Parts: sequence; structure tokens; C-alpha cells
Amino acid sequence: MKPAAIIFDLDGTLIDNNAYHIEAWKAFHHKIGRPFSLEEYKTTFNGKINRDIFHYIFQRKLSAEEIEQMTEEKESLYRELYAPHIEPVPGLIDFLDELYHAGIPMAVATSGLPVNIQFMFDRVSIEKYFVTVVNSTHVSKGKPDPEIFLKAADFLDADPGKSIAFEDSVSGVVSAKAAGMKVVGLVTTHAREDLDRADLIIKDYTEINFQQLQQLFDA
Repeated sequence: MKPAAIIFDLDGTLIDNNAYHIEAWKAFHHKIGRPFSLEEYKTTFNGKINRDIFHYIFQRKLSAEEIEQMTEEKESLYRELYAPHIEPVPGLIDFLDELYHAGIPMAVATSGLPVNIQFMFDRVSIEKYFVTVVNSTHVSKGKPDPEIFLKAADFLDADPGKSIAFEDSVSGVVSAKAAGMKVVGLVTTHAREDLDRADLIIKDYTEINFQQLQQLFDA
């Protein structure tokens, strides 16, 4: 069956950038005198929107002004660190081109911020492939809630149950599955066993093609 739509997460899915987010979070934690744990990042931070992360870090409800200030501090450091190294996940552009010529509508559903999304599009020429981008400013509930994937499917006028999501985070896989989608997991951030709820797990886009996506529904 031909997928109704394909929806991609961004961080760790279109670009392999989590190492740079980790370095930025480390610096932020050092500044506030809080220990940083890679395991905590993977289980609690990755895939989540910044508002929820900051509420978790400080264990209190923060004002919008506080969240905006801390978000700008952390994200500007991330962009500074990553700018010299940014590139797409291997095989991505050829894969997007294959899907585009197959007539599959595509969207991005990311917990990231508009400034970071544009930062990527300015350096990786893939914006033309996507009908829409749903980001953290468009949703009231972050991943693992399914809202962001349901909203992306709605923008594409696609049945979520006939759509496929690409994700690298545990919370993202849970979110897309809760939306009723098939999920392809990328092991850019987590070990393969952490993404065991995904329908298919790949290293990068050199291991996937359109025919394999169709087989997800046949299975």
C-alpha cells in the first residue's frame, strides 16, 4: 500500500546533531550548578519541548520570560557549536528525492524551535521536499503525546493510520505510535533495543527505500 504521508522528526532524524545539543545542555547545567547525565538526557530530554525540559530541571513552573531567556541561551550555544559541522544523515537527500518523485506528501514534526529549523534549512537544502513543518510553537503538548504527529497528518490531509513517521527518540516513537502511525526508528541517538516499539529500525537512509516502506503496510 502506498503511504498516505511520511512525517519526519528533525533532530537526530534529518540531521545527526544530538551530540551538539548534549554539549549545549552540559554547558547550561554547569552554569546553574546541576549535574548532567547522558542517561537523563536520553530518557528525559531528547525529543521533548524546551518548556517541559526546563520545568523538569527546576522542578517548578517557570514564567514564559524565564523559559524564553534560558531557551535562547541554550539554543544559541547549540547553533554556534553545530554550524561548522552540519550535514544531513547519510542517504537522506536521495531518499527524500525518491519519495518526492513517488508523489508522497511529506512534513516535519519537530519539538525544535523555528530559529533552529531555519538554521538547518539554510545549510541543508531540503526545505523544498516538505509541504509543512509543525514545531513546538504549534502544540500544547510535547512528545510523547501524539498531538504533533496528528497535527502534521491533518495539515497533509492524510490518515494517520496510513502514514509513516521517522524518529530517533523513544518519546518520538511513542508519540507517533500513539497517533496510529507506522514508525521507522533511526539509531543516531539511542541503541537499537531502546527503539523496539518502532516497526523498522535503520542506521541511516542508505538502508531504506520506498519499496520497503510499502512493505510495512503489507506486513
